[in-house]
Amino acid sequence: MIIRQTIIRHGWRIATPRRLPCIRSFASEVDIEAIEASLDRSLKETHSIESLLQNESSEPVPPIEDTTHTTFDYRKDQVAEDFDSIRRQRSLTSRLGTAITPHYTPQALLASPPAPSEISLPLLLASQSHLGHSTSLWNPLNSRYIFGIRSGIHIISLDITAAHLRRACRVVSGVTERGGLVLFVGTRKGQDRCVVNAAKWAGGCHLFERWTPGSITNGHQILGRCRMQVVDEFDRPIPGLENQLRERPVLKPDLVVCLNPLENWVMLHECGLHGIPTVGIIDTDANPTWVTYPIPANDDSLRCVQLVAGVLGKAGEEGMKRRREKAKRGEVTYQPEQFELKPQEGEMKTGGDQEAIHHAGGSG
Repeated sequence: MIIRQTIIRHGWRIATPRRLPCIRSFASEVDIEAIEASLDRSLKETHSIESLLQNESSEPVPPIEDTTHTTFDYRKDQVAEDFDSIRRQRSLTSRLGTAITPHYTPQALLASPPAPSEISLPLLLASQSHLGHSTSLWNPLNSRYIFGIRSGIHIISLDITAAHLRRACRVVSGVTERGGLVLFVGTRKGQDRCVVNAAKWAGGCHLFERWTPGSITNGHQILGRCRMQVVDEFDRPIPGLENQLRERPVLKPDLVVCLNPLENWVMLHECGLHGIPTVGIIDTDANPTWVTYPIPANDDSLRCVQLVAGVLGKAGEEGMKRRREKAKRGEVTYQPEQFELKPQEGEMKTGGDQEAIHHAGGSG
């Protein structure tokens, strides 16, 4: 039976006359007539398959359609109809869902910080201004700023933080309104951008590197080569007074805003010796008597530092705007220094006695 199935399955391969005796030699007991009939049937099937293949090869093969680049035959107004349907769907589904209220975006504190009038307790809470240090690191002078204790950490009262921050904004705004110079200092990692932006808004100076000791007490030796310029009431530089500024003392800031007082206690000491008022962020481990106007808040949080620096910078910008508006009406909010505007060397004084006046150091 096994031999019969093998022959039926592979009969067309062994259908040659020379292989038939070999099959008969070991299949003597098998019915030879049945084997021959099955071989004839397999041969007929083989011939039918070959003829079918020949007929198929003679017929032309239809080309294969390329569906990768399909072109769509749109009507001229199909695009307009699709756009109208999309707008119709949006108008029907735009009212579904919940309304998203204004939420806290920390990245907006650098580009557009809030104005001093927009200071609120939720904003201070979102910026982590209420978190102090461990109870074992506190300074007892900060007891009036502490609200309570939570998990071994002092919690700063946000009501006091908001009140002190508004007071500091009025101080910065008053200094810039009277033409004063505000210095923003923040030497910790990540505070450079907010310090630079705050100084740009307030029209002051910035420092985000290490404070050089003696920059105020010995400023003539350390900052003697720094360039100074004279500006008018609209903050426009006045040329021709460079030589008169060489013998003048080094310019000192009228207000210093320090974002990390613990690392800059030398600068705060120098400001105290020269009577320069200071504004600083005081955490629960710092001494609030180091600065003139303390702001109790978390100085380790970068969000809190960015918020305080941005609000103080905007306060300085408001003071500058008020000063320039008064200058347009002819009101000067500060006492300007008297400078003698001399012509450059080689120029003649027009009008009057036509006397030649040279620069300082020359002969008339």
